[in-house]
Amino acid sequence: MSENLLKLKNISKDYYGNQVLNNINIDINKGEIHALVGENGAGKSTLMNILFGMPVIHSTGGYKGSIEIEGKEVNIATPHDAMNLGIGMVHQEFMLIPGFTITENIKINREITNPNIVSRIFGKSLETLDFKKMNADARKALDKLDMGIDEFTLVAGLPVGHMQFIEIAREIDKTGMKILVFDEPTAVLTETETQNLLKAIKKLAESGIGIIFISHRLDEVMQISDRVTVLRDGEHVATMNTKDTNTHEIAQLMIGRKISLDRKEKTNHISDETILRIRNFVVKMPGEEVKGLDLDVKKGEIIGIGGLAGQGKLGIANGIMGIYPAKGEVVFEGKPLELNNPKKSIASGLAFVSEDRKGVGLLLDSSIEFNTVFTSMQIHNDFLIKIGPIKFKDSKKIREHTKKMIKDLDIRCRSPLQNAGSLSGGNQQKVCLARALTQNPKLLLVSEPTRGIDVGAKKLVLDLLRKLNEEQGMTIVMTSSELAELRSICDRIVIICDGKVEGILPPDAPDADFGLMMSGSRANSDLRGDLNG
Repeated sequence: MSENLLKLKNISKDYYGNQVLNNINIDINKGEIHALVGENGAGKSTLMNILFGMPVIHSTGGYKGSIEIEGKEVNIATPHDAMNLGIGMVHQEFMLIPGFTITENIKINREITNPNIVSRIFGKSLETLDFKKMNADARKALDKLDMGIDEFTLVAGLPVGHMQFIEIAREIDKTGMKILVFDEPTAVLTETETQNLLKAIKKLAESGIGIIFISHRLDEVMQISDRVTVLRDGEHVATMNTKDTNTHEIAQLMIGRKISLDRKEKTNHISDETILRIRNFVVKMPGEEVKGLDLDVKKGEIIGIGGLAGQGKLGIANGIMGIYPAKGEVVFEGKPLELNNPKKSIASGLAFVSEDRKGVGLLLDSSIEFNTVFTSMQIHNDFLIKIGPIKFKDSKKIREHTKKMIKDLDIRCRSPLQNAGSLSGGNQQKVCLARALTQNPKLLLVSEPTRGIDVGAKKLVLDLLRKLNEEQGMTIVMTSSELAELRSICDRIVIICDGKVEGILPPDAPDADFGLMMSGSRANSDLRGDLNG
């Protein structure tokens, strides 16, 4: 299909004199998957806020330019206007009600009801919910995403990947959908979930829906999109047919400089000493269960944890830190670690950067400086002034330390007092790292450290982890779905399959070896790594 569906013409926007979009022109065709890429702060979110009529646009003076849908200029003053015009958006932040079922979340504000005796007297608001029809609609939407979970399941307690699919199912369920915006839809998904989602997006496009696909994962952009538009610093840099470009060119256009995740020679010294010993480790993390894992980590190494969807790689760090129930034997620096006790884990010298930075990693309504120091204050009694039995916050020390972390980690913010929830995803991740590093850990556990952040921030985070390891001798256990990232900085890579160690490989091992292990193939038993490396 090539019939034009959406035109954004000469779109400009400033916030109190700060120009964030300058004369942007983009068009989307029916049935097209159009990728929108750019670093954090490039203007992607602002552009989508304009398209969706978000209040933040109109409460700050509106915008310049025009929007056309199917050749007709439209005025989108509210999200309700956008929905009436057939525009849907799957937001990066979840907007689900935990105490409701999946069906109730999918059908909220669009419930199917039947009249009853009371409603005939007192009005439609008292009609009876038709759960049979609503469940059927929800089931249909979930099936399009190959999601086998029951539609009557409560949302509370579900893994973040499931929640993302429910957000998408809610949009799919709406009638009259013409344009669907996906904002980082795979940021919290495993590899298998991601592939299922990309297939579902292609099906939606084949039905004539225009898709705007926003992602920092350039391999997915190459896999799924027909065209790609690059924004940089609020400017329209380029729009290209995806088949005529590649990830390196796109990354260079995004950041205006060359970015590489190529492996550099490391200068760190790895000790023969085992700093972390894990035996028969079991973790009950939904969707990421660990089922009797054995592993040794050497002092001074960066060890990578990889594997396919739902095989248990994320459960390891979450179990060690007591986020999910765990049992087995974990010995840290020669001493048994008390499981299911996050406070004891932190006090022993472990620090954790969670894959769920919003749900676990940050206090979103608190300042950057409080997020940076609160764990050290609670566990290690740092940043406190003690006068007898009374303790006061050492505000001066907190401010000085936070300013140093902001500078060292290049956290883009207005001040240390800015709320963490108002930062971009990449900068939120850096605050999570700041909090972990403030604890002066002996061993740092990081899960999906670059999830949902742009290619420039991604390189900075990886370079920081390498620097901590090489200059401070910090032992790092890094869990990631991105094999290329693991290969760029890790000394060894552990592949997890079915909740156990399938094998351990050097970072320069052939792709085929990683593929065999990730698939659980035991045909080449010589590929299985030695437990002690």
